[in-house]
Amino acid sequence: MLRDSFGRKVDYLRLSVTDRCDLRCVYCMPPEGIPLKPVPEILTYNELVRTVRVAVALGVRKVRITGGEPLVRRGIVPFVRQVAAVPGVLDLAMTTNGTALPEMAEPLREAGLSRVNVSLDTIRRDRFLEITRRDALPRVLSGIEAAVRAGLSPVKINVVLLPGLSLPEVDDFLALAKEMPVSVRFIERMPIGCSPSEAFVSAGGVQERILSLAGVREGRNRGPSPAVTYEVPGFAGDLGVISPVSRKFCERCNRLRVTADGRLRGCLFGCETLDLRTVLRSGRGDEAVADLLRAAVHAKPEGHDLCGSGGDPSAAEPMSRVGG
Repeated sequence: MLRDSFGRKVDYLRLSVTDRCDLRCVYCMPPEGIPLKPVPEILTYNELVRTVRVAVALGVRKVRITGGEPLVRRGIVPFVRQVAAVPGVLDLAMTTNGTALPEMAEPLREAGLSRVNVSLDTIRRDRFLEITRRDALPRVLSGIEAAVRAGLSPVKINVVLLPGLSLPEVDDFLALAKEMPVSVRFIERMPIGCSPSEAFVSAGGVQERILSLAGVREGRNRGPSPAVTYEVPGFAGDLGVISPVSRKFCERCNRLRVTADGRLRGCLFGCETLDLRTVLRSGRGDEAVADLLRAAVHAKPEGHDLCGSGGDPSAAEPMSRVGG
């Protein structure tokens, strides 16, 4: 079992499989995108599966596939099948922008994907175009419906709280959770990526709106999950708030991250990384990989500090490469 120097059990591995994305969200990328890593610097699927096997042997039980946008990488469905087949992987999830889910939700479920998180910051077409610089909202909504039909469960909607978010837009998501069996999570935007100094939007206002709903009650908030969840009578789905800025949850962090270019990160905000790619390609055995995973877990900080006190968040690794 992997435990860090603060006694936290680490059993959750997040794999970024690509730094490429078909959207250009204003808080993640400039209009022209970011400089992409050369393909030879991106971990191969075989290297990623090997990492999963070693991590599971050390006690990891939950794996999440992220990006960039993971569904733009060729061969992603066979890769999901390979990861799902690793003995000991009990929960295989993916975070996606949803644009490819109309066609891929069913194949992903058949390959062994358990559940999916869809990043969606508005249900208004004009605002979606403004935020993502792409007119793809109908496809994303169709993708959410396809994920539900395919039996991926839960289907979670990640809503990043951005300046300009109106109460009617929040109510759009409440209506979605009322009508569909989805879990809507309102998430404070973390100050990294593009325009990290942009005005912070607290989750407090959204939380008050949720608490104003008739009969609302707090859900079963257990374990390391960062969300405070709520159930509402008559709702097909549920609601939640994640507050990484105003309410740190580092004391429950159970995560280890692998970036698309093969760096191990113990903290999303941290600048300290370990070079997994070189070890994987060194010809050394799995014990060398295991030693590096142990070292990354041991190096996990007690809490996030945006690259250190006074650090410049804009210098942090792009979120599309880290796999937030």
